[in-house]
Amino acid sequence: MENTAPLIDPFARAINYLRVSVTDRCDFRCVYCMSENMTFLPKKELLTLEELDRMCSTFIRMGVQKLRITGGEPLVRRDIMTFFQSMTRHLDSGALKELTLTTNGSQLSRFAEQLYAAGIRRINVSLDTLDETKFAEITRWGRLKQVLEGIDAAQKAGLRVKINAVALKDFNEDELFTLQEWCASRDMDLTFIEVMPMGDLGNEDRITQYWSLKDLRARLAERFNLIDLAERTGGPARYVKLEETGQKIGFITPLTHNFCESCNRVRLTCTGELYMCLGQEDMADLRAPLRDSRDDVLLEEAIRAAIERKPKGHDFDYSRQKVDGQVSRHMSHTGG
Repeated sequence: MENTAPLIDPFARAINYLRVSVTDRCDFRCVYCMSENMTFLPKKELLTLEELDRMCSTFIRMGVQKLRITGGEPLVRRDIMTFFQSMTRHLDSGALKELTLTTNGSQLSRFAEQLYAAGIRRINVSLDTLDETKFAEITRWGRLKQVLEGIDAAQKAGLRVKINAVALKDFNEDELFTLQEWCASRDMDLTFIEVMPMGDLGNEDRITQYWSLKDLRARLAERFNLIDLAERTGGPARYVKLEETGQKIGFITPLTHNFCESCNRVRLTCTGELYMCLGQEDMADLRAPLRDSRDDVLLEEAIRAAIERKPKGHDFDYSRQKVDGQVSRHMSHTGG
């Protein structure tokens, strides 16, 4: 018999937001996310699209109302649109309130219209610079023109685009107002993210990359009147409104601001590992119960047991100039 009690963690937080990585592969090699020569998972370890459907549908039945699809780059997964289209039924039934994705934008020209048709209304595009040379340098393999064309296609298709920019010292500091003005001119919200201490990249030292958002915010405040907004969009961002332009700017500060007390989300990797916290190593294998049984009872039990282990918070810290609380997996593995 199905247990339809909502998912509540030990700290009385309702878990209603699931982020799902559908692939560890990507067509970029961003320097703060991957090493240049990544070893990807064997295909058999990945959940099939049918298994992803079963897994997500089980979470939705258990109270998840927001589903964010990530990667790697989700749109490089073969036939991924069939998965988005299969999730449309949960939007139609009202069980799922929002289906969305985070993308590098490289494939949006191909897929924007289909994404809109599947019921997606908002997307996040990761973009750290508007300088073509710097873009090629930081993504290693990326072409800025392709991304900008993708954003055009997304807006044309009716998708609301939010830009996510990782704040990187000595890299995009000088583009703070360029990015802000560009987003304002296109009616796109903008969120800045502090660089996260994840995975050995072989070539990068996170402490030299770290640009505190307190500093970034102070620079914005020199030019604009910042109005703090109470709103949350289901994620960890805190928002301000720039009074002069009316635009919304978000800050995600895993290191200088602990946002764990209101954490309502868990993350599923493309191999079926459930991470209850992005900043902790603890995870639950959901692939085994999914594959071991044709009904979802074992899977539901495994999900409930995992949620009962969700910690109160994480412990990233750069303040002592060594990377404490560093997790060993790459961002591309857990999905952003």
